[in-house]
Formats: sequence, C-alpha cells, structure tokens
Amino acid sequence: MEYLKITGKTKLEGEVKISGAKNAALPLIAATILAKNEISICNLPDVVDINTLLKLIGKLGGKFKKEEDCIKIDTSKLNKTTATYDIVKTMRASILVLGPILARFGHCEVSLPGGCAIGQRPVDLHLKALEAMGAKININHGYIEASAPNGLKGTKIVFDKVTVGGTENSVMAAALAEGVTTIINAAKEPEVQQLCEVISNAGVKIEGIGTSKLVIHGSNKELLHMQDFDVIPDRIEAGTYMCAAAITNSKLKITNVKPLHLEAVIAKLEEMNFKVLQDKDSVTILPTEEIKPVNIITSEYPGFPTDMQAQFMALATQANGTSTIDERLFENRFMHVSELLRLGADIHLNGNIASINGATDTLNGTDVMATDLRASSALVLSALVAKGETSIHRIYHLDRGYEDLEGKLNKIGAKVARYKE
Repeated sequence: MEYLKITGKTKLEGEVKISGAKNAALPLIAATILAKNEISICNLPDVVDINTLLKLIGKLGGKFKKEEDCIKIDTSKLNKTTATYDIVKTMRASILVLGPILARFGHCEVSLPGGCAIGQRPVDLHLKALEAMGAKININHGYIEASAPNGLKGTKIVFDKVTVGGTENSVMAAALAEGVTTIINAAKEPEVQQLCEVISNAGVKIEGIGTSKLVIHGSNKELLHMQDFDVIPDRIEAGTYMCAAAITNSKLKITNVKPLHLEAVIAKLEEMNFKVLQDKDSVTILPTEEIKPVNIITSEYPGFPTDMQAQFMALATQANGTSTIDERLFENRFMHVSELLRLGADIHLNGNIASINGATDTLNGTDVMATDLRASSALVLSALVAKGETSIHRIYHLDRGYEDLEGKLNKIGAKVARYKE
C-alpha cells in the first residue's frame, strides 16, 4: 500500500497539462467491441481504471498494443462473452461491456459491478433498457445473464432518471440493433456526446447528439468500421487543478482543456471572486484578495458536476463566510467530511446538505484516509494549504482517475512525495 505526504503552504505557478478523460475513454474502449477493424485511440490517460478495462478486453479475446498515450485495439476476433468477477469487482465501469457484447453475440454474462463506495448506483436502469430491446435477463450467482438470440430490436427507452452509464450502454446496444431506438431523458455529458460521435462516424446514424433525446438507427448486427480518434480532455481533472490554483490562491494555467465543458465550474469559481481567463484550449486562474463563500447544488450536465463537489468543499474551507453544498445525485458522497474534520475544517451535515464555515489558516496537517476517487482529491487540495505535513493513505483511489498526480503537482510548485506504508 502506498501513501502521499504533502507539505502545505506552498504557492503554485506555471502550467499543467490535462490528460484525456477517463470517463470518456472507458465507454469508448467498450465500444470497440462493436468494431470489425483495428482502431487507434490517442490522448488516453494512464490510470488504473483504463488498464483494468483493457485487461478485460484482453480476457474476452481482444488484442491491444500501447504506445505512449495511444493504443491500437482490435476486437475483431473477440471469442468470449463473460466478464468475470475478478476484474469487474474493482471497477463499476466494467458494466459498459454488457450492451456491446449482447448486441454483437446475442448473449453475455457480466458480474455485478464493484468499484466506488459513494452510494448505490444500481444497474437496473441499464437492464430495463436492454429488456425493452428484447433481451431476456436473469441474475444468477452474482452474474447478469443476458440473451437475445434473435438480436436486439429498436424500441423506445424512457429513463426514469438521467443515467450516464445507462445511456452509454443503450447507445452501444442500439448501434447493432435492428431498427430505430429512441432514448428519452438521455444523459448529455460530453463523454456521452463523444461516444455518440465516434459511433456516428462509424456509419450509424444518430440524431440528437448533445440533447436529452437520442435516435439511433441500428446496423442490424453488422459490425462497424470505426475511425481513429483522440479522447476528449478530462474536465474533472481540469476542474481539480483549477481548485488547486484557487485554494492556494495562485496563478495557474491549465492547458489541453475544453472551456465549454467547464462552464459550471468556471461560474462557481467566478462567484468565489476568482478571475478565470479562457482561451481556445486553456484556462488561467488568477489569485484574488478575498475568497467568497458559494452555494452549490449538484446536478446532471450541464449543471454542476457531482464529481467536483468534494474539491469545492475543500476550497470552501478557505472562503470568508459560510458555503453550502447540496448533493442531489449520490447519497453517500460526503464520506470525505470526517477526514476534512481531522484536518481542522468546520463542516456541518444535515442530510444531503453540507455547510462549510470557511476561514484561512484553520487546516493543520495530519494523517487522513481516502474513501473514494474524488474524496481523495479533496484531501490533496486541503493538504496544499494545511500547516505542516499531511499523509494521505489508501491512494489507490486516486490512481484510478488521476494520471501522475504527484508529478504534475510537483512541476507547478507543490511538495508531494509517494511512499510505501
């Protein structure tokens, strides 16, 4: 087991380059199951979750070869249809192979997922969508067993609530289905948009990309000829470094980003009195004389992302006044609060609403423990402004989603070291 030791009270400066989006790359890798050709994917982040999914593709009979931040992947000779527990237990996103395997082979077995501990993220919305397309689904001994011997049929899918993974699974399944599938209340996240664009560029007509209504004209089980592509930049990693600049009140340029994807984050930073300069593919955060408190409600894109909630809670500890965060998407996503309290933060919880009483110079370094991916980054941000040294344990959560975190932070002036327990 490894941990990070961070020495606080250092200013950041310079620029940091953002990696490709993990949450875009995962469904895109799963989508290669729909292809009949080798595909080159670039701007791929080197994080644990990506490597886990590639391992699963390999176990299913796919081939891949890594070259720096690119990968050549060929699933044309895929010959297995079971995603086993030993891989799926470590990463919820493994469920994304369900739709494409079922659409291609007419049957699959996928272990019920593990992964994050941030609350119930049931897969029943995924399963209902596939059942609407004609699949028969049973849960046996911890595995989802799905079959559609006559292929999936185009249909109308109405999601009771917005689901990113459910939308992605449905789009991939519909790509090889017979007829037209209409998805109502589809997720609009940039990661969903890129998945639709890649499948569209492979010859599948998709209407409504970027809206809550998607219409997919299936290929009737004909495998797709996919084009090479680059993964979009990671808006959550970008937002995390923007918060790193803000919490240390430093000037920092963040490159390889799409400012359009960061509008909700930029708006909240501006509310907190930071000036954010935007360019075509970069943003620059400028220091401020007073960090103002903020009120945040998490919601689906284009609203404020739940994946940035923990980072803004850390930032709010430095504001001049009381901030509130209303978490509307996941019920267990305040697990980092107890660890922030250990650092000296003044936070009060009332159900799904957190009140953060901010004041500079209140955080003191100590030992803390990461509980999930984004909570881990909140602890890193807090450690950057805490007095003395902070040791963050269980950082395997961080490694699931942030590429070379300590390398990037040290390059811009932070003091971060990785040790073995």
